[in-house]
Order: sequence, then C-alpha cells, then structure tokens
Amino acid sequence: MLLYIHIPFCDSKCSYCAFNSYVDKFSQRERYMDALSVQLEVELKRFNVNSSNRIETVFIGGGTPSTVDPTLYASLFQAITPYLKPGAEVTSEANPNSATKEWLEGMKLLGVNRISFGVQSFNDHKLKTLGRAHNTQHALEAIRNAALIGYEHLSLDLIYGVQGDTKNLLKADIAQAFSLPIDHISLYALTIEEDTAFEKSPEMANEELDLTQWLFDEITAKGFAQYEISNFGQSQSQHNLGYWEHKPYIGLGAGAVGFLDAKRFYPTTDIEAYIKDPLLIKEEVLSPAELLNEKLFLGFRSCVGVDETLLSKAQRVQAHLLLDGGLLEHRNGRFFNPNFLLADEITLRIEGY
Repeated sequence: MLLYIHIPFCDSKCSYCAFNSYVDKFSQRERYMDALSVQLEVELKRFNVNSSNRIETVFIGGGTPSTVDPTLYASLFQAITPYLKPGAEVTSEANPNSATKEWLEGMKLLGVNRISFGVQSFNDHKLKTLGRAHNTQHALEAIRNAALIGYEHLSLDLIYGVQGDTKNLLKADIAQAFSLPIDHISLYALTIEEDTAFEKSPEMANEELDLTQWLFDEITAKGFAQYEISNFGQSQSQHNLGYWEHKPYIGLGAGAVGFLDAKRFYPTTDIEAYIKDPLLIKEEVLSPAELLNEKLFLGFRSCVGVDETLLSKAQRVQAHLLLDGGLLEHRNGRFFNPNFLLADEITLRIEGY
C-alpha cells in the first residue's frame, strides 16, 4: 500500500512542466492542506488501511512541496503516522531555492526520511533555459544542509536531451552530483508537453540515443545501479518500486491518481473545487487487457520484470523468441529486460499476441 500526496503550489512554472501546479494560488495553502485531511479519512476506509494492512511508503510530490510550511503538514502526518509500516520510506520532493534549512528540519521532525531535490542541472545557463527558479549554489547548499540534518536518503533529478547539451556539460553535471552526499539519481529526457512554454519550441528537446546510453553508462560506472529506465542508485526508491510492482496506491490531492482493484481514482485538478469538495473523485475501471499492458510496460522498463504466468500461450512464444535473441532474460519464472531503452518495443512485441 502506497500513499501519494500532491502539492500543487509552485513559486515558478518551469518551461517544460505539464504537472498540475499553480504559481498564483498560495493564499489557498492552509485550506488545501485541511482538504487533504478530509480526503485522507475517506481513502483510509476505501483502501481498508488498518494495523495489518499498513502504508509502506509515502511520497509528497508536486508542484513544489517545499513551498508549504511544515506546520501545515502537521495534522496530515498526525493522521498518517499510526498507519505507517515500521521503517516506512517517507519522501518529499523539494526545490533547492525553497528547501531552506528550517523547512528541512521541520519536515524531518514530522517523519520525512528521504528528500528528492529537483536540481535538473548544475549549469546556471541551462537552469535559466529550463525556467528553474534556483541556481547551482542553492542546490549545493540545500543538499548539504539535508545531509547535515541527518536525512537517511537523498536523491536529485537531472534533465538531459536539452538543446545545447554537450558531453562536457553533462559530464560536469554528473561529476558535481557525485561529489554530493546522495544515494540516488533520477535522470529524465526533456519531453515537450502540451500547454507548456516549450510547446511552441519543440526544438528545445534534442535527445540522442547514443548520448542517452553514454549517460547511463557514466552513472552506472560510478556505482549507481540502474533499476528503472530513469532511476539509478545505491538505494532504490521503495515508493517507485511499488508502482512498478503494481501495488495499490492512494492518490491524495488535486490532480493525484489512486489505484485499487482495477480501478483508478481521479480527484478534481482544480484547487478551489478540491477545497470545496475533496471527495469529488472520478472513477475509471480498467479492462484486463489494460491491466496486462500496464504490467508489461512497468515490468519491462524496470528491474521488476514480468511474471510468465501473466502471458498467454502466444505471448510466451514471443517472449521466448526475444529470450533466444538475447533481448530478454528469464529467472525464477519471470522475464527481465536487460536494456530498458528497448522497453516500449519489447512490450509492443509481446502485447500484440
């Protein structure tokens, strides 16, 4: 059982961001956090969370969770804590410019034990191109402060495939990242989404397969194992692994998504509407074919793999052909993809039978 909490407030809108986030709704923060508690009470019952069915991981994402003061999270954590599994991973995303020492200390006191920093680059010119509100010095200070405060796990995001990227620039980003006290990196290729500032500048995305593979090799060579197409670390994100393992998850907040027993739950994305009625939630029932497709896609793009019993006879034949061709591996009744860059092609090949 996973819990995702969406914080839709941002101090700036990045040029590539398509997430449900707003820069002009800060006056709603206190009421929004109260509404989260209302939805949580209902979701705990819907998902039958109890002493024997506890929450394994919590992930606070956004938006920018670090734009909300820890005191406003207090009642939410008070409600969640009794249902947490011992040793639960509790992650919050944070932007370097708003993750002050005081904010980091406050969140740790509440129970957060993992911070994921939205760094994106240590090159100030690239940060401006991406529309980020922080600079390199902000990132260095925030990560070092988090380590001094005593967070167990620290992660950072990097973006590549941006117009103007060079091997030297990306190598410098990786070198700076590994000079810091982190145990995880999320590496994302820039994609152009609708309703973003970059929508009218598609040339800003410039991913090259050879460069992507080089980046993967650079990071793994430094001791961070790749366990999903975008994630590397000495310590894996247990929350992300839960998604790839298709575990049920509560989606709390405007724009979040929940999943339970072949159903998806979508709270309204509008902040004011959510505050007025946090239980305004749409439901979607997934077909067996849709569920299988998800399990194939998630399994082949990660270390989770795919259970062979999920596949039809014809699909198993295709899987074994890929196995014979060296494109899949087979261990303990599961198929694994050794090259995550081929995940989509492998999924389509098997799904079609």
